[in-house]
Amino acid sequence: QRKNPFSSDDRLASKPAHTHRGDPAYGRPPEGSRTEQRGKDAHSHVGKEVEELCLIIRRTGEVGEDGHVSVTFGQLFETYVTISNKVVGILLRARKHGLVHFDGEMLWQGKDDDVVITLL
Repeated sequence: QRKNPFSSDDRLASKPAHTHRGDPAYGRPPEGSRTEQRGKDAHSHVGKEVEELCLIIRRTGEVGEDGHVSVTFGQLFETYVTISNKVVGILLRARKHGLVHFDGEMLWQGKDDDVVITLL
């Protein structure tokens, strides 16, 4: 409709053109938009959940010889699932940020209960 010469809708003309790969705005919502604000709010919320997960690991885990606190996935799952049902997702985010370490790509309840999660 933006290219339609017969369209009188001014809202369409004011929208920015599509961005292309390599453009700094590519894949990002328009600055100052509600979508951008929702994204910032979600990022902040997940950050708080990661912090809370690290505190729970510190509280429930045991300090090893290397000085790092460790807990098994089964123990962490039982403790954290009462707070949030997103245990694995938050663990993956914490690992991405270098806060925890565990072996494997994904953790599964029951199968990976003995996997050790180390707080870095």
